[in-house]
Amino acid sequence: MANAQNPITPATLAAATAGPVTGNTVIEDGVIAKVVGIAVREVNGVYGLGGGVARVIGAVRDAVGNTDLSQGVSVEVGETEVAVDVSLVAAYPVPLQKIADEVRHAAAKAITDLVGMSVAEVNVTVSDVHIPSDDDQAEPAEPAEARVR
Repeated sequence: MANAQNPITPATLAAATAGPVTGNTVIEDGVIAKVVGIAVREVNGVYGLGGGVARVIGAVRDAVGNTDLSQGVSVEVGETEVAVDVSLVAAYPVPLQKIADEVRHAAAKAITDLVGMSVAEVNVTVSDVHIPSDDDQAEPAEPAEARVR
């Protein structure tokens, strides 16, 4: 206990906790998937993560302000290694192999730097290519003149 005769100082605190402190650290799979998702979204040429239905659900979540940062990312975690699967939509005209290589690098760097585990593999699936003109077509076009009366 600290009192006037024995005040707690950084030196006395360090002496009291000298030696290794042990315990277990558990990092959930979802946390690793989120870390990878954040890193992969920063790669040039990645338009979005996930494919098909996952992107539709993701758009709804984004609209209500509840973005799923692990969308399109699945992980398998062992004791010392992580295997990652990433599904993404590429932006046209960025070369697909370049995107895949940069995604692998970003995912592996995030896992080793932030999680502290080794990476067994990073598999990348390009499920679609986004063409900027697709956004233009989403706007309603002027009605065409009727061909028949």
